[in-house]
Amino acid sequence: MDKLKESIHQLELKRAKIEVEKEAIISDLWERYEMTIGEALKMEDAGGTATEMKAIKSDIKAIGVVNINAIEEYKEVSERHLFLKTQQDDLLQGINDLKRIILDLEQRMIDQFKSHFDMIGDHFKETFKMLFNGGDAELILADYDDILNCDIDISAQPPGKKLQNINLLSGGEKALTAIALLFAILRTKPTPFCILDEIEAALDDVNVYRFADFIKEYAANSQFVVITHRKGTMEIADTLYGVTMEEYGISKVLSVRFEDVKDVYN
Repeated sequence: MDKLKESIHQLELKRAKIEVEKEAIISDLWERYEMTIGEALKMEDAGGTATEMKAIKSDIKAIGVVNINAIEEYKEVSERHLFLKTQQDDLLQGINDLKRIILDLEQRMIDQFKSHFDMIGDHFKETFKMLFNGGDAELILADYDDILNCDIDISAQPPGKKLQNINLLSGGEKALTAIALLFAILRTKPTPFCILDEIEAALDDVNVYRFADFIKEYAANSQFVVITHRKGTMEIADTLYGVTMEEYGISKVLSVRFEDVKDVYN
């Protein structure tokens, strides 16, 4: 009986130890794999438990250390992403609005340019004929599909010559053609003040007087300051300004109003 009691006592101790180990295993199974003992037994009955456990351990190892702040970090990153996305949408909308405005402005520029170009072309024909006492001239756009960036060609036909590009004209003819274009622009859109710097220097005396007559006609709407050495231009001026050097190294500005001179002689 004593031996049996001792055996029973040893078995009870062993049983208690096994129960503790069992509870530890169950707890470890849940903490590691979130599985109950029943689920683990089912997997064992299905077979391949060791292989699956190895695969699960490998997956868990690949995940790495769990970041317990991931939820808060995701919230911050999500808010930041939403803010940046809103800013990006605003920028893209602004870009699209600017593109639309630019296209609208370009179309208005094209329409205004066409209108003024045609007007200048018509006036250029008239001023050319008046300065050359005949002939014909034309302004031509090199590319009507790209009006704002293309070149503008000038074709001129002085009396007795064939129509040709302005680059093929003589120096005097080029100058007179340029003057005709200048006055065509002034006729299209008069300016209150205009400075001309020896633009008639290459003209002969006859054309200088024609140029002077043009200046006199257009002076009704614009004030001209003309830098010149040609007598024909000086004769139509209201006031002359000149620089003289009575003493070496000392310049002096002189001015003459023709109205005052006329009063003196009268």
